[in-house]
Amino acid sequence: MGETEQRPTAGSRLGAQENAGISTLEHGQKPPLTPPGKLISIKIQMLDDTQETFEVPQRAPGKVLHDAVCNHLNLVEGDYFGLEFPDHKKMMVWLDLLKPVMKQIRRPKHVVVKFVVKFFPPDHAQLQEELTRYLFALQVKQDLAQGRLTCNDTSTALLISHIVQSEIGDFDETIDREHLAKNKYIPQQEALEDKIMEFHRNHMGQTPAESDFQLLEIARRLEMYGIRLHPAKDREGTKINLAVANTGILVFQGHTKINAFNWAKVRKLSFKRKRFLIKLRPDVNSSFQDTLEFLMASRDFCKSFWKICVEHHAFFRLFEEPKPKPKPVLFSRGSSFRFSGRTQKQVLDYVKEGGHKKVQFERKHSKIRSIRSLTVQPSEQHTESSSFAYGDDNDAAAVQSCQQGKELKASVEDTGQHKSPSLKKSPKEGRKVDGAVVSAVEEEEEAATDRMQQNRPQSQQPSTAGSLTGSPHLSELSINSQGGPSVANMSLSPNLSPDAKQSSPLISPLLNDPSCIRTEEEEEVKKKRFPTEKAYFIAKEVATTERTYLKDLEVITSWFQSAVSKEDCMPETLKNLIFSNFEPLHKFHTGFLKEIEQRLALWEGRSNAHIKGGHQRIGDVMLKNIQSMKQLTVHLWKHDEILTELENGIKNSRKLETFCRDFELQKVCYLPLNTFLLRPLHRLMHYKQIMERLCKHYPPNHTDFRDSRAALAEITEMVAQLHGNMIKMENFQKLHELKKDLIGIDNLVIPGREFIRLGSLSKLSGKGLQQRMFFLFNDILLYTSRGLTASNQFKVHGHLPLYGMTIEDSEEEWGVPHCLTLRGQQQSIIIAASTRAEMDKWIEDIQMAIDLAEKSSDPAPELLASSPPDNNAFSLHFIESPDETTVDQESEDDLSASRTSLERQSPHRGNTTVHVCWHRNTSVSMIDFSIAVENQLSGNLLRKFKNSNGWQKLWVVFTNFCMFFYKSHQDNHPLASLPLLGYSLTIPSESENIHKDYVFKLHFKSHVYYFRAESEYTFERWMEVIRSATSSALRTRALSHREPHTY
Repeated sequence: MGETEQRPTAGSRLGAQENAGISTLEHGQKPPLTPPGKLISIKIQMLDDTQETFEVPQRAPGKVLHDAVCNHLNLVEGDYFGLEFPDHKKMMVWLDLLKPVMKQIRRPKHVVVKFVVKFFPPDHAQLQEELTRYLFALQVKQDLAQGRLTCNDTSTALLISHIVQSEIGDFDETIDREHLAKNKYIPQQEALEDKIMEFHRNHMGQTPAESDFQLLEIARRLEMYGIRLHPAKDREGTKINLAVANTGILVFQGHTKINAFNWAKVRKLSFKRKRFLIKLRPDVNSSFQDTLEFLMASRDFCKSFWKICVEHHAFFRLFEEPKPKPKPVLFSRGSSFRFSGRTQKQVLDYVKEGGHKKVQFERKHSKIRSIRSLTVQPSEQHTESSSFAYGDDNDAAAVQSCQQGKELKASVEDTGQHKSPSLKKSPKEGRKVDGAVVSAVEEEEEAATDRMQQNRPQSQQPSTAGSLTGSPHLSELSINSQGGPSVANMSLSPNLSPDAKQSSPLISPLLNDPSCIRTEEEEEVKKKRFPTEKAYFIAKEVATTERTYLKDLEVITSWFQSAVSKEDCMPETLKNLIFSNFEPLHKFHTGFLKEIEQRLALWEGRSNAHIKGGHQRIGDVMLKNIQSMKQLTVHLWKHDEILTELENGIKNSRKLETFCRDFELQKVCYLPLNTFLLRPLHRLMHYKQIMERLCKHYPPNHTDFRDSRAALAEITEMVAQLHGNMIKMENFQKLHELKKDLIGIDNLVIPGREFIRLGSLSKLSGKGLQQRMFFLFNDILLYTSRGLTASNQFKVHGHLPLYGMTIEDSEEEWGVPHCLTLRGQQQSIIIAASTRAEMDKWIEDIQMAIDLAEKSSDPAPELLASSPPDNNAFSLHFIESPDETTVDQESEDDLSASRTSLERQSPHRGNTTVHVCWHRNTSVSMIDFSIAVENQLSGNLLRKFKNSNGWQKLWVVFTNFCMFFYKSHQDNHPLASLPLLGYSLTIPSESENIHKDYVFKLHFKSHVYYFRAESEYTFERWMEVIRSATSSALRTRALSHREPHTY
């Protein structure tokens, strides 16, 4: 009895390690105590049709058996699954997790318990793990074969074609016919074989993971997806079927849905003998009676269905597991049954927090033995080798050595987290970077144990970065923040990857090599050599930020220009406009930086100067160069035209659009391309802030005060002249950047429209609380959901014009914390924020926008896609209702659109500010963006992890709410990044045993980083700029004082 060592187990077939069980409990919880006593053997039939035997104590509750199965499979999201078995009356029932197994399964030797999907979420994008989606795909395959999932022939053929693609790979007519002859997916399959192969032919290059994703995308649109019918009769005696889903209770006649009762409308569910009762909330517009009654075959059938309804309501609608009712003293009335386990929200939060590790698994039915799944493809320049690789990309972190000028080594951090061997462009994949793949998902960095070395030459010329990935999740610490696939796996978590959390890239490229870590003694010796006065560190800030600014200019003058010269995609007039205005700036600031560094060398005593006193100042250098900078104002005024003409060129030329999109995928383009075009204007503001701090520091009688004050006056005048133009350009740039993140709206950028706030909120509908991304402008409010495709874009679900809108507090009405109702002239929606502070920000900004819309006295124009609406271009003529009660109807067009969605989407955008807000459940406003522009900083910091010993020196650039990490300021591109939205900034406590000066701490849930500055001034500066990103600015009504923008 029990599991034998001689035969492979389900876990071993799925690649699970024998002792790698992963608890499905919340972090910090303990599994239920296993009662001692006699063991009983339970046979479990898995979704891959294999049987496993588990031994549990007689008195163990059902949860022990359920957890044993989940741990055996290393299944993190096991809460979506349940154990089903026939009771003594041969009725299929679910195993109660709270009752002893022996009291439920009376004759375990003669019963086979089935491990199946119990809760089907409304969107398969909510399934974070590839293994979970694979098991869901097996469930769909099983339901097709059993006739439970009914649909038309086209849908059936398309579903089977994705199953075939996942099992045998790309289309081959001979192999397809043999496979279909041996495997019967549905009865009478022969009639559909030609259509199945026709669809299969279109899936070339699709990996099993992508096939699972597409299969679920199609299946979820079908009316019978996840439906189990329970025979009943209505009051008139008409035979019907009842079912329960994530949305509520459904009524079917045969296999046709005739009615639905959303959870929001249901006040109470109960049963009395054979009668199942639904008590509805009062509704004057409804023709239904207050209480609906259905008659079922027996009391047991009725009670079983009632239990399933209670569990579905709790799982999809509640925030946490309901607490048990106190036992009555004398007698009880009614059932004591309650839902046990984590709710869907708790499951999502647990996975987002990174409380698990990814494991390798194999697909039992997949016959794909592609070489690409076992080895790394050689690059054009060199051959890679590794002892393991999965898919086209190694799921690993590239680590470079500290050898200067010779070669860079890539190290693979094996944290025990692996991908499916056949994963190629799955929705959760890393990407290549010059032959190595950097995986950048937040996990405790110290968990990395093994390293394997790969060699690669260092690229010296601009080149398009590695392969495209379809990862839908953002990386907490990723290598290429915006505009394309990160060099890291895009999982922004702790909530980040749908798969698992991996080692942080802060321990990857070059960042963890012991030979690169400077000892504390070296730092102390160095500190004694350098000046300690505040003016010196202010001057040093000028130099460090100037280095970063010069690198940003080189993105345009060197990298972008080099790429443009190789492609015939940009008109000559546009080339001349861009480069003729940026090259003079680059030339000037190269000389400016040289002067500053020379002055710092004299100040530090590193030169042959005999009298240091005359060189311990910076005001004279700043005054001289700011006066020279005035001659470049003519180029700065052209930036408005440059930005506008480039966007117009992209709009009018598909070739230029593709070129710019591909350039943004390069590692050197760590920010959106149009952000680099605004850098010269931003830099003027930085000079002004630096000079203000210097003048404030100097006493009036200081030798450098007069020059510093004169330089401040000069730069203040320049900023005042260009400030209005810069505000207009920032809004213009932000609208175009948001446009890239949205699907289904082409005319977002129109004259007069201003961006105000974006962020994640929950929208209350018939399906419960659904996470939505909201975009607030001065005339309209958009709400969207994120797609789990290669593009990671957000699909527009609807919009509310602000003209005539009102805001109402709805917490008491709906019983949802931080909830309010937005009532428009044509529709209303109910939204909820994660915290009261977050909701207050939204209320203030929405009210401000409403006031602006009222003053304009002009309702917002319709936001329609410029091209005729199709299944991929959402037209706002078809806005979902406030309750989102409409259901996607299946059609051949819909299914075809699903099949081609990965091909038609734009490249990956997984690490933008929008995605950070989505994963962190927060928001940012245009005011926050403006403050972020002012609060940029560069310099060296020492970094330490929570459980590590040494401090590691890194070059850090802070911009766009994100810290970018380099080995040195000479590097052309960042090695890793850390988005800071949602992080807390504090000073370490005594109990943390840091015992160093100038240390600050960044933490988000379980992720903790320490950073150490070189002086009190730099410590305060880093605290100041990081605080601007980790906490939103106070709201102002500055927007109301601006004039509408025109383009």
